Amino acid sequence: MQIRELSIPDSFEITPKQFGDDRGVFLEWYRFDKLEEKVGHRLDLAQANTSVSKRGSVRGIHFADIPPSQAKYVTAVHGAILDYIIDIRVGSPTYGQWDSVLLDDSDRRAVYIAEGLGHCFVALTDNATVSYLVNSTFSPGREHGISPLDEEIALVFPPEAGELLLSPKDTAAPTLAAAAASNLLPTWDAARAHYATLNDRN
Repeated sequence: MQIRELSIPDSFEITPKQFGDDRGVFLEWYRFDKLEEKVGHRLDLAQANTSVSKRGSVRGIHFADIPPSQAKYVTAVHGAILDYIIDIRVGSPTYGQWDSVLLDDSDRRAVYIAEGLGHCFVALTDNATVSYLVNSTFSPGREHGISPLDEEIALVFPPEAGELLLSPKDTAAPTLAAAAASNLLPTWDAARAHYATLNDRN
């Protein structure tokens, strides 16, 4: 597999090598050792999630308090999504910026999203099925959101997504500026310190 760092530090695109024949396709969609070489520490798996979304569904922008926050390894096993990684770490050189990766059942890419980063996606097909490997369990009191429609962040949703569908929770989420003013956001320094702690464990 090929792993490259995205324009947002501590996020990576993973492109697997696929082996096809008349029976179908085989691939390795996750290798802890290959990822560890790039990230600096292992992704200790604590929970696995799956979502199935209608075309146009937007999930996010979501993040969790750091530490421990939640690192994610995300892939689309059916259909297609556009996955967004948003830097919400106050003090980061790319604060407020984002990058995106098309995840689908053709190229079968994945993304790794480090703790402290914001995550969002929009479904480009019906029944877009997304699987997530995460390193900490869901903790409602530590989970937060930012509006995916925040004009300051300015996510670009492709035309093929059609009409956007948001949950009431995501619709009511604050802007990046409001979240920062409420001290909800992680900081760049706290994130770096947390990554260093994880690196030291290996």
